[in-house]
Amino acid sequence: MSVAGLLLAAGAGRRMGRPKALVEFEGRLLVERALALVTEGGCSPNHVVLGASLDEVVATADLTGATVVPNPDWPSGMGSSLRAGLDSLPADAEAVVVTLVDQPLLTARTVRRLLAAYEQGAVAAVATYAGKPRNPVLLARSTWADVAALAVGDVGARAYLRSHPELTTPVPCDDVGSPEDLDTPEDLAGLKERGEPTG
Repeated sequence: MSVAGLLLAAGAGRRMGRPKALVEFEGRLLVERALALVTEGGCSPNHVVLGASLDEVVATADLTGATVVPNPDWPSGMGSSLRAGLDSLPADAEAVVVTLVDQPLLTARTVRRLLAAYEQGAVAAVATYAGKPRNPVLLARSTWADVAALAVGDVGARAYLRSHPELTTPVPCDDVGSPEDLDTPEDLAGLKERGEPTG
């Protein structure tokens, strides 16, 4: 089984005041934490899509073992990053786990649950929290062309998942992490103040 990891980290983080890839949380940059998520979860190879401040992220972050995928079209939204990432994956990748850079409370156990769902026949598996679909998401190769066609603007895989509920397997992950994302400095400060468990 060859399941790749795909980290979308190209945005400028305008509300954060800097690219989220370069935001530090618990001693590590968010892009490093997210890369560790898919690596420790069992994905390989792992690709990181970068756009805003690409040179600074590459120079600053430890992306050892990952393939950097430049997305010059990053201002158009997350959809372009997802398309660039899917296009970059090797021909022998059977599926991919897609995750975002700004959710530091996700854990490798969540990724492993998605891989288990794929082993059991899932075509598209999505982590759910309180019954609601969030990230990360696993997509079998057979879905990639349709996912890419629907990934426009700031829409990633969500449009495909909503239009194909019969192919989507929900994977409850409430007990192995939180999908809380970081959009502003206040979000980051609040997370640090609460001291949410991670790992």
